[in-house]
Parts: sequence; C-alpha cells; structure tokens
Amino acid sequence: MSRTLFVIAGEPSGDKLGAAAMAALRAREPDIRFAGIGGPLMEAEGLTSLFPMSDLSVMGLAEVLPRLRHLFRRRDEAVTALADLRPDGLLTIDSPDFCLRVAAKAKAARPGLPVLHYVAPTVWVWRPGRARKMARHVDHVLALFPFEPPYMEAAGMTCDFVGHPVVAERWPGSDEVAAFRESVSGEGPLITVLPGSRRGEIERLAPIFGEALGRMPNARYVVPAAGHVAGLVREAVADWSVDVTVLDPTGLAPQAAEHRKRSAMAAADAALAASGTVALELAMAGTPFVSAYRMAPLSAFIIRRMVNVKSANLINILLDDAVVPEVLQEACTPDRIVSALTPLLGPAGDAQAARQAEAMALLGLGGEHPGDRAATSILNALDRLSG
Repeated sequence: MSRTLFVIAGEPSGDKLGAAAMAALRAREPDIRFAGIGGPLMEAEGLTSLFPMSDLSVMGLAEVLPRLRHLFRRRDEAVTALADLRPDGLLTIDSPDFCLRVAAKAKAARPGLPVLHYVAPTVWVWRPGRARKMARHVDHVLALFPFEPPYMEAAGMTCDFVGHPVVAERWPGSDEVAAFRESVSGEGPLITVLPGSRRGEIERLAPIFGEALGRMPNARYVVPAAGHVAGLVREAVADWSVDVTVLDPTGLAPQAAEHRKRSAMAAADAALAASGTVALELAMAGTPFVSAYRMAPLSAFIIRRMVNVKSANLINILLDDAVVPEVLQEACTPDRIVSALTPLLGPAGDAQAARQAEAMALLGLGGEHPGDRAATSILNALDRLSG
C-alpha cells in the first residue's frame, strides 16, 4: 500500500528543498503520493498545491498584520485538508510561523500523526526555548548544519543532519569563470563586492565600502545587484571613487541572473560582503572574503543581548575558528576593511579558501546529495513513528 505525505513549504527556498526531497522519495517509493502546499518546483514533482504558496510568502510585522485573517484562513484550510486526507505523515519545511501552527493543530486533532520539520530553528544563535516549544508537536527534524542535532535531541525530538542545499547547487565551470574575468575591463585583481540585498543594508554599508575600496591597491570591482534594489545599488556606487561594474539583473531570467552572480563570485580574487548566507556561496566559490556589517545602534544593542554566538559568520561558526575576517558595527570602518581585505589578495587568501573548503565538506560537499539524505531521514522517521 502506497504512502501519502502531506508537505508544506511557504517560501521559494523551502520549495527547492521540498522538490529535491520529493524526487528522491519517489525514486525509492514510486507509488508515494504527495499533497499539501508548495511552489512550482514541488508542483513539477507531482504536488497539486492546496493554494498558491505565494499566499504564505509574507515577511515583516508591517506586512503580516494586514493579512493575518487571510493567513489564519489558509492555516485552517491546511488543517482541514490534513484531517480529510489522513496522510501517513506531515512534513513542514521552514516557514515556522505558518508551518508549526498547522503542525500544532494537526497533532492536537490526531496525536499519532508523524510530524517532521525540515530546517532546524537557529536556537544556537538565539531563543533556545523555540526547540522545546516545537517539540510539543514535532517528532523529527531534518537539520542543515552538523552541529544542530544535539540541540533538537535535548529538546525531545529526533534529528538527522541531511546536508545544506548550497553544496548541491550548480556552479559555473572553469571556462565560464575565465570568460567572466576577461569581460571585466581594467587591470589588477578582481574584487566582488556584495553590499546586501535589503535597502537598509545598502544604505548603511555602501558608503563605507566605497570609501574603503578607494584606499585599496589598484583593482577591478564588480557588484552583483539583486533585482529589487538594482537602482539603489547603482545610485550608491555612483559616489565611489573607483570604477565599478554593476551587474544589473533587469531583463534576465532569475536562473541566468543567479548564475552570473555566481560567476562573479567564482572569478574574484577576493570579495567584500555583507554578513549573511552569502558566506556559504563565497565558500563554495572558493573565494576568500571579508564579512562586514553595520546595523542601527538600537538594533545592535538588542541583538547583542540576545545572541549566543561569538561570530556572525557561518564559516567561522562551522569551523569554530576565526577563519573569515569580520568587521562588525563600530569596527566596520574603511580602515578596518582595507586592513582585512588587502592580505587576501596574497597567500593569506589561498589559506582562507582552503579552510572554507573544509567548512563546505562539513556541510556535505562531496557526499550524498542533500535531497537523498533527506529522503532517507524522512522514510526512516515515518517507519519508526508509525511502528
């Protein structure tokens, strides 16, 4: 008898994770059936979404409040569909504000329902109590980072590290990288600059970055811009004293724009980047970089009293070592950036890139595809919880 798995994803990143897991599950159990909520990638794997995933892709308090009634209605639709279908398990993927509310109601209505959640909450950064709260209605967790299972297990859930999706992404080949380098005019080493994808980040960091680059040795600079802030990035770099090539994605398909950004990362001799998940992409590209960030003083005051980690960089957290130079808050100054970035154009950059490769191996690079590991984890958990 075939299994039915109810899957919920609320964001494009979750849609990607869900699609990879669904493909691997079907390869092992061709008769498995899927229901739930997802985006185009999950639909391509056979899911008929209960409603458009975009209905759930809302971020920020100001954006969520006007849509609360609609979101609650969508939550109740998902709970009703679960009750009617009575699947063999529920797999929720990230988007905890929506997914875990559905899980809580579904578990209350049917205590024996196996509930799995993909992407562990970052309790190792802040709010450790989230794991205990989640354990009230989640049985098993699929984690992206190798140090996360003990946190979930301590809260009462089982947990498998299944690998980070960044290690399975397609990266430009050597010919594409060489062609990109040749396409950037000027002389000197190539430095890719990533000042963030949010308006506030760009407004705070771009002037500091520009002043720092004006003090660097002769180099070429490339700035990949996210589509929704491309105009803001162009305005910001217009004030820089160095020549910059801005990669504006306007008119490009999303996949083409992403591939060009990765070409810019892989072709660079070094990079200067706003703190964030871009750290993992630069590590995959084999490019040494400086991680920089500055937020509003009040936000920094609050965050410093909430977080449990010494570093804001995922590479440093993975390796438990200060491998990637970080210039944060008061230390995020042009002089500090120059002092950290200049050595990366020499042997120090090669040494850093080698350590970054170690971090990627910890995330699963060179091993089984994360989608396959996720499928193993899901099937084992369903067998155990249904037995």
